[in-house]
Amino acid sequence: MTDSGSAEAGLRSNRRNGVILRPEQLDATPADPHPDAGARRRPDEPLADGALQRIVVVGGGAAGLELVTRLGDRLGRRRRASVILVESARTHLWKPLLHEVAAGSIDPGEYEVNYLAQAHWHGFGYRFGEMIGVDRSAKVIHLAATLDDEGREITPPRSVGYDTLVIAIGSITNDFGTQGVTEHAVPLETPAQAARFNRRLVNACIRAQTQDGPVRPGQLHVAIVGAGATGAELAAEVYRTTREVVGYGLDRIDPERDIRIVLIEAADRILPGLPERVSEAVRRLLDRMGIEVHTGAKVTEVTADGLRLADGSFIASELVVWAAGVKAPEVLRQFGGLEVNRVNQLVVEPTLQTTRDPDIFAIGDCAACPRQGEPTPVPPRAQAAHQEAAHMVGQIERRLRGDSSLPYSYRDFGSLVALGKHSTVGNLMGLFGRGFFIEGLFAGVMYRSLRTLHERALHGTPRALLGLLVRALWRRTGPPVKLH
Repeated sequence: MTDSGSAEAGLRSNRRNGVILRPEQLDATPADPHPDAGARRRPDEPLADGALQRIVVVGGGAAGLELVTRLGDRLGRRRRASVILVESARTHLWKPLLHEVAAGSIDPGEYEVNYLAQAHWHGFGYRFGEMIGVDRSAKVIHLAATLDDEGREITPPRSVGYDTLVIAIGSITNDFGTQGVTEHAVPLETPAQAARFNRRLVNACIRAQTQDGPVRPGQLHVAIVGAGATGAELAAEVYRTTREVVGYGLDRIDPERDIRIVLIEAADRILPGLPERVSEAVRRLLDRMGIEVHTGAKVTEVTADGLRLADGSFIASELVVWAAGVKAPEVLRQFGGLEVNRVNQLVVEPTLQTTRDPDIFAIGDCAACPRQGEPTPVPPRAQAAHQEAAHMVGQIERRLRGDSSLPYSYRDFGSLVALGKHSTVGNLMGLFGRGFFIEGLFAGVMYRSLRTLHERALHGTPRALLGLLVRALWRRTGPPVKLH
């Protein structure tokens, strides 16, 4: 079964006055007695349902959700195009917040966006399901069946037809084939995984409080593999929240004696992708907190009791988070014969079109987009996803008009690393590409503004500001950490 009817089996595309039509639309369209009538149609004039261009975006992360929200507002509401989001989750949470969910610093329910509601409010459709393949000749993507917790089918296997397809399914953790990661480490790819780690952390503290014997070596140790921004920020948040949890009556636990946080990085310094001055400042703050940092340390095995390093040493820890490296999901490795790189990213042109199909685009972490004058592609950062989503809005509007696509140019505005209440450190890019170092209150305000910009793109300025106010008031009345 398909979302667009049985005629989807033989889809092909053609252009008429800048609009891509399906075969049945071509056959059913009478000859126009006024050949220039299409040219006289205003760009914002609504089209009949059968003539609507089908724009399908797969993935409701930062890039995908911002894109469909803007396209829905500009095109879907005005019936200039059919805009569809395909997503396997029910709600969206901005990925840079996952480390705070894992530490228990925030309640994810306060920040989640419901896809069904967002689609209703902003003029796009929502298809619940996971994409498992594409048929480029028929111009359809295939979705797997969805099941509930009891194994009952929610939605059947189905297909969704497209005229323009945008892949924005983000990235997953790259464990580099390390033994024991799947069984014993928790990745931070989804809100569910972050919440799972938080439950394990709180349960470990309660277990240590109520057990008969003393705290075992490694029982309340947290090992974080990967000292990029996520790993460093998580280490600082866990340092604070474990002490908050213990402060709620868990008097048999001595944080200084029993709780140990270890940050492990294979590179020669933490935050290897950021300027060295930022790395050094963050390292000083972590040292001041008593967080143990190992650099130049490669993990070769993760066990139930800890992890082993390449030099043969063993770090005892019953709680392990894997935050080292990212790659695109495996579904893209054999995705309709499209070109991918060694980490499964779809290779795209500067226009964000895939190299082997101009009707398929890729944005966000799953795209390998070239940078002019740089040997590496656009980095997988939130600011790149935001920029690419904004660029794609213009690209799709140009396609509707029959105009050629324009190249995307990444602009690096700098990077910020927030270590909870301890400090925020980063660099901002000024004029002529020169960066300057920032730290403290101003850096913290800039960091929080990034989340506000994302919420503004989804909800508009009034609702984004109202959300800030409501959450500020709630935090004054509840506990500072999630205890359940």
